[in-house]
Amino acid sequence: MNPEKDFAPLTPNIVRALNDKLIEPVLTCFNDADSRLRYYACEALYNIVKVARGAVLPHFNVLFDGLSKLAADPDPNVKSGSELLDRLLKDIVTESNKFDLVSFIPLLRERIYSNNQYARQFIISWILVLESVPDINLLDYLPEILDGLFQILGDNGKEIRKMCEVVLGEFLKEIKKNPSSVKFAEMANILVIHCQTTDDLIQLTAMCWMREFIQLAGRVMLPYSSGILTAVLPCLAYDDRKKNSGIKEVANVCNQSLMKLVTPEDDELDELRPGQRQAEPTPDDALPKQEGTASGGPDGSCDSSFSSGISVFTAASTERAPVTLHLDGIVQVLNCHLSDTAIGMMTRIAVLKWLYHLYIKTPRKMFRHTDSLFPILLQTLSDESDEVILKDLEVLAEIASSPAGQTDDPGPLDGPDLQASHSELQVPTPGRAGLPNTSGTKGLECSPSTPTMNSYFYKFMINLLKRFSSERKLLEVRGPFIIRQLCLLLNAENIFHSMADILLREEDPKFASTMVHALNTILLTSTELFQLRNQLKDLKTLESQNLFCCLYRSWCHNPVTTVSLCFLTQNYRHAYDLIQKFGDLEVTVDFLAEVDKLVQLIECPIFTYLRLQLLDVKNNPYLIKALYGLLMLLPQSSAFQLLSHRLQCVPNPELLQTEDSLKAAPKSQKADSPSIDYAELLQHFEKVQNKHLEVRHQRSGRGDHLDRRVVL
Repeated sequence: MNPEKDFAPLTPNIVRALNDKLIEPVLTCFNDADSRLRYYACEALYNIVKVARGAVLPHFNVLFDGLSKLAADPDPNVKSGSELLDRLLKDIVTESNKFDLVSFIPLLRERIYSNNQYARQFIISWILVLESVPDINLLDYLPEILDGLFQILGDNGKEIRKMCEVVLGEFLKEIKKNPSSVKFAEMANILVIHCQTTDDLIQLTAMCWMREFIQLAGRVMLPYSSGILTAVLPCLAYDDRKKNSGIKEVANVCNQSLMKLVTPEDDELDELRPGQRQAEPTPDDALPKQEGTASGGPDGSCDSSFSSGISVFTAASTERAPVTLHLDGIVQVLNCHLSDTAIGMMTRIAVLKWLYHLYIKTPRKMFRHTDSLFPILLQTLSDESDEVILKDLEVLAEIASSPAGQTDDPGPLDGPDLQASHSELQVPTPGRAGLPNTSGTKGLECSPSTPTMNSYFYKFMINLLKRFSSERKLLEVRGPFIIRQLCLLLNAENIFHSMADILLREEDPKFASTMVHALNTILLTSTELFQLRNQLKDLKTLESQNLFCCLYRSWCHNPVTTVSLCFLTQNYRHAYDLIQKFGDLEVTVDFLAEVDKLVQLIECPIFTYLRLQLLDVKNNPYLIKALYGLLMLLPQSSAFQLLSHRLQCVPNPELLQTEDSLKAAPKSQKADSPSIDYAELLQHFEKVQNKHLEVRHQRSGRGDHLDRRVVL
């Protein structure tokens, strides 16, 4: 091309005629089948633009549209000519201050969704040029083209991906420089969708943008929390050894930054006025309405439900009204991820941390959702990971101890979708909440309620025991671990008090016996319960006597544990009376095994004080009698030998007498507490054991009946 260098100046009339007389006919030739005609048309248009220069800007859209088609032309000559014209047009736009960006954006938004590699390269090159012009503020229109840019980032061509990375990087720099003018809310949902894509580069880039948005926009991003969590939480379970470990790191920063945005001020229950209520748009509003829009994240039970619709709020409403945290969507996302057994351990831990954080920062709002969360939190106790169980127990402990849970009715849920069944949270009627107020208790009742525990504490204990009953493996493998941790997180006395109270009404004697044995082992061996053991040792206070009575009544489900409780509380005379009753019980292999374990426990440091009391034979005759009683119950076994050797070490009381002890008045055994009716407790023991015997005989009878039916 070799156009003349000197031309006459263009008049306004000539400029107006350019489109109809020159540009439009030439552009029509761009669609001709003959490649030579297309090339000559390109050459002709180059000459026109070269002469007219800034005068062609009013016709920029039609020129751009024609050039975008030539960019993908199969003929190399046509393509070369279009590139020359393209560079000329870019120079004119760069030099001019009259470029109409507003009218160009709709065309750019349309063309950016092209799947053609050359067309994409053409689009990206123009965005780079427009972004470099100081007088053109393309950042204001970024929400219109951001989704298309992320789709181009997934192009198969390495060069195009690199160009798109550069464009997105430049935009992000501009956002960091001047965040006050950025329309964060209009782009939040676009990022949410691309954070869930399967393309590593798109996902990492979108996640990096999300990280910056959360840090720069702050609470403006709160209305999109559920969508952000839907995108971020699964990434936390990525394998560190794989290439997507970078995504995991960025996702973790996003998660932590978003969590920090939730403050105690978000716990305000005042509803927004109708004019201020933030509306949730349909999924169609999440992105520009163009063909080829991203369809969302990868397939998955959680992702498909929350990819765009659940968390989106219109940007305009976010700017008009103060940001209000609505927990419906957030809780639903957290519940979904916690319920999904395929979710990785780190994601489950992150979900539980979120729940704990929300219960700490927004307890009143969260207690509206407790009934729907409670079953899945109980189910999570069966998780394989100790760390998950620990976090789960922290959440449950916070629910059980939070002052916000004191009310019986925590209020309606924020949304209808979260109204779940309350079957997991049934509570005994008030008449059954405490121990039967019989004359034997002498006014002592075993009510589990305390000022530090709310109404959910007792519900938690009931449902935890239900879960142990229905899932015996959980009790066997995780039971001691769970109960010990709860004793650290909550009040140990309250836990044992309430569990004993509930077990008192347990309809399955076998489970009650198993559970009592587990609780007793924890009570006697766990370091976490040192203070509780000391409290029970002397029974000096009314509270300790109350606790002993409550534990005793449930401990009666297991004869040997009842004796060990008496040893712990130094009720040696009553222990001896109980052992005397063992002659009337059905002695089984399991029974003898428990006696064997009790003998082993007596040799442990916990019962050091008991062994030292054997030196004071005169004042502890019933202790020695009780130990001899256990010895007589045992067959000739290692436990028999162990206890026998211990009793052989008991000194002769006459040999221990000194001159001072002869002069001193004889000391009596530790006086029984006047508040405890031991005779009534012994009757209760007999009653419970008779019930156990009756149940065993009934089961045995059913077995015999079935055997007879088989024979017939």
